[in-house]
Amino acid sequence: MGIVAGLDSAPDFTRIVVCDADTGTVLKQGYAPHPVENPQGTGRPSDVDPQTWLYSLGEAAGGGLLEGVQAIGVSSQANALVPLDSQGNTVRPAMVGADKRTQVAAADLIDALGGREAWAQAVGSVPQAGHPVTKLRWLARTEPENAARTAVLLQAHDWLVWQLLGRPVRRTTDRGGASGTGYWAAATGGYRPDLVELALGHQTMLPEVIGPAEAAGATPEGLLISAGTGETMAAAFGLGIGLGDAVVSLGASGSVMAVHPEALYDPDGMVTALADATGMHLPVVTTLNAVRTLRGTAELLGLPDLESLSDLAMKSTPGSHGLVLLPYLEGERTPNLPHTAGTLSGLRRESMKPEHLARAAFEGMLCGLADALDVLRGRGVEVRRVFLLGQAAELPAVQAAAPALFGAQVVVPQPADYAAIGSARQAAWALGVSQGTLDPRTPPLWQGAAAQVLEPGEDLAVGQAVRQQFVSVREQTHPGAFRA
Repeated sequence: MGIVAGLDSAPDFTRIVVCDADTGTVLKQGYAPHPVENPQGTGRPSDVDPQTWLYSLGEAAGGGLLEGVQAIGVSSQANALVPLDSQGNTVRPAMVGADKRTQVAAADLIDALGGREAWAQAVGSVPQAGHPVTKLRWLARTEPENAARTAVLLQAHDWLVWQLLGRPVRRTTDRGGASGTGYWAAATGGYRPDLVELALGHQTMLPEVIGPAEAAGATPEGLLISAGTGETMAAAFGLGIGLGDAVVSLGASGSVMAVHPEALYDPDGMVTALADATGMHLPVVTTLNAVRTLRGTAELLGLPDLESLSDLAMKSTPGSHGLVLLPYLEGERTPNLPHTAGTLSGLRRESMKPEHLARAAFEGMLCGLADALDVLRGRGVEVRRVFLLGQAAELPAVQAAAPALFGAQVVVPQPADYAAIGSARQAAWALGVSQGTLDPRTPPLWQGAAAQVLEPGEDLAVGQAVRQQFVSVREQTHPGAFRA
């Protein structure tokens, strides 16, 4: 079919990959950081002038990177709200990330609709500080003049697609991006304008939600622009995950997501019911404590980095000589214990050695993520293999313990720009459908990610015993808090 490009506008940079449309082979790459200065913004990190995304896009595409490209897919950071006025101008800088200013607004919205279960039933998620619907509530309460001028709501990838197409009258988004707004329901595939009004105080125009293989349009030069999607959905698509696959992402906090054929309704609000970039669903469960648990332990033990902590942990044995760390250092979402602290249990003379504490930190982090996996499994999600992402996934102590604790095959993909690759794959899909060579129900089959595959093997029974040790301490310390 030719060549296509995927563009990922992350919080700090733009990455572009140019790929063979048939195989997914990466042919060329471009990169540029976002400009540091924010000429129209307030200087606060949660306020960003969207023009900076265009500046870095232009830099990343420099040197003729896009010559010969026939289609472009766009992914971008989640939860970036771009409010426009009736003329299409930004009302204020985009609000990005998990904006701490909006935490009170999230609580207000939860109460206004009748509680967490009401939100879970309405749109498949409970408002958090980062959700666009929460930011709308903050805008109405804090900047009422800007709220009153807001006529159109876009997210980052919607805005970029619209700009690439020359700001047409039609504005589009995709299911994946829409599912993270807090005012679109993955279960029904429709907007909830009443929730926009509840948050903002009035109705607005919302972008048209188009199908995974549809094109948003074409540039005057004939360059096809696909639907675009959120960064999480693009990365899942780039990895090539399908039914039976889960992705565990190890950042400071952790997330677990899996492909599922239907939207999950979770009355406890532990599951966020997102849609993916293929027409399926992508339920997500998050933990507040992942790599921050390791970094805190390394600091406590006076170690310079996580590699040193891993080396020390490998001198211990599974079960850490009875030491169990409940890693709830920042409170926790899974289980829902927002005001708790971490707990170290099982202290005995023989267990009070640095290597056992180091091992307990890894096991505690992974058991917390295994709890999140169990939330999905308990709601009917099949998990046969787990993709492990993040720099910490490369640590020997993580790789030694994860398969047995997760009870599944673990795949550690080689580092790559999976969100950009997923965006390029979406572009190839839209291009193939437009040419009549691909089915709109079946994405192009690209080569899978190069990866290391780890099996639980003979360690499975030991791993499950370690997991049970963790569960016992968790239940004794926080009885009934966890409901899988």
